[in-house]
Amino acid sequence: MTPQSDEDEVWRQIVASFNETAEDASAEQPWPDRENVSEETDAGDGDDASGGAPGGKAPGDEVQDDDRTGEEQAPTPAGDDDHDHYIPPPPPPLPQGDTLSRLSWLALFGGPAYLLLAALLDWPMDGWIVFAAVSAFIAGFVILVVRMGDGPPADSGWDDGAVV
Repeated sequence: MTPQSDEDEVWRQIVASFNETAEDASAEQPWPDRENVSEETDAGDGDDASGGAPGGKAPGDEVQDDDRTGEEQAPTPAGDDDHDHYIPPPPPPLPQGDTLSRLSWLALFGGPAYLLLAALLDWPMDGWIVFAAVSAFIAGFVILVVRMGDGPPADSGWDDGAVV
């Protein structure tokens, strides 16, 4: 037989068994009783869907006692303490920046913002106002790009490799 005929035979077997039901290996295993969920939950029943603890609570659940009355209080798991989670340190304050950077950002966003507001609110848009707004946008963009720099930071040292 050639490899092509073997492949054809495999495809014929797949097509022939397409509508057949698959054998379920887990059909012979019984369903565990602890997995059964009952429709009725009885607070006095100790063998219900909550894991066998009386009062409808799972063995690892704790209920917080606070001043809410009439509201249902959600149980919290016993191992869910604040000391078990990573709490990141507060972030450092944002750098203040110098006056030229602040003015560049103001020009970058202020020029288009003025043109948008002037168009929406029918403010006067003389030729020199439009020129000033577009020039402010372009100047702010150019200043920010030129000051951005393309080299490594000055304090990086002689080795600019990865730090683990």
